[in-house]
Amino acid sequence: MTNTGIQIIGTQRSGSNLLRVILDQSAEIASPHPPHILVVFMPLLHLYGKLNSTSYKILVNDVVAYVNANPVPWEGVLLNADEIYEQSTRYDLLEINRLVYEQAAISKGAKYWCCKSMANVHYATEMEDFGLNLKYIYLYRDGRDVACSFKKAIVGEKHIYHLAKQWSEDQAACLKLRASLPAERFFALNYETLITEPERVIKKLCLYLDIAYHPDMLKFYDSKTSKLTAAAGEMWSNLEKPIISNNTGKFLDEFKGDDLEIFELVAGDVLRELDYELVIQNADVSLIDADHIAVYDKENAILKKEALRTARQSDLDNREGQAKILKEIKERATIILP
Repeated sequence: MTNTGIQIIGTQRSGSNLLRVILDQSAEIASPHPPHILVVFMPLLHLYGKLNSTSYKILVNDVVAYVNANPVPWEGVLLNADEIYEQSTRYDLLEINRLVYEQAAISKGAKYWCCKSMANVHYATEMEDFGLNLKYIYLYRDGRDVACSFKKAIVGEKHIYHLAKQWSEDQAACLKLRASLPAERFFALNYETLITEPERVIKKLCLYLDIAYHPDMLKFYDSKTSKLTAAAGEMWSNLEKPIISNNTGKFLDEFKGDDLEIFELVAGDVLRELDYELVIQNADVSLIDADHIAVYDKENAILKKEALRTARQSDLDNREGQAKILKEIKERATIILP
């Protein structure tokens, strides 16, 4: 049984967990919480040397252990590293990613598996070359509100300059991918429309995916997967509530000082391309000159440390398992390399 893959792309903090749990209410889609397999392991592949039967098996074991340590458990999915190794048709991280997600679909008896690791858009070339023939869902949100959300999250950049840069680069990668794909493999929707017209948007998405729409999809907040996700981290707590339809324009109250000016200087062109209006006219371009950026770099590093220092202990504990696995992989590197 070969299950078709769905890849959600864009930037985190854009309502992607909301979309994930809505889709997961369908019996035809298995959409577990993402362990970010490609984003985490692609930069580590050099530690495994040339992938052969031995090093590939170690990689499979590491990925499976990492998925099993995910802050939000994959309910009902039992991953067996030996089986994934035996089922592999080539020594490739993308093969492991496919087989892991296919197992989620098989466990549920679903037509699709869905990966919500949005930064995978930066590996779109590799995914396309691999021949996965994915259906992409591009979910985007006003980047200024995305920045507000990231400022409060345990993960991600923290200075407005870096948040604007990341958001802009992510959207540019998504728009570039859209231009290279046939329309039947790419569906774009924005967060603002999703939360104000959820039934219309989800019905349209179901039509695109060729699956049945069920009203219960919008009662996601009662589901076990929503409750598990909400319990695993403060930044996912809204998943236990119905859709908050006025959750927009927060940046107008929450941005401080030069935040708005800096964001629109960095990402203004992309905001306009996605039909978001700019607020600032005649912004001071010196705010993003080399000297200012050097200061922002230092401030961003401090803010990221502060986010970890002040994070809820249970959030840190839930991430400890994966952090330990990554530490062991890096410390073991000299053993694997020839």
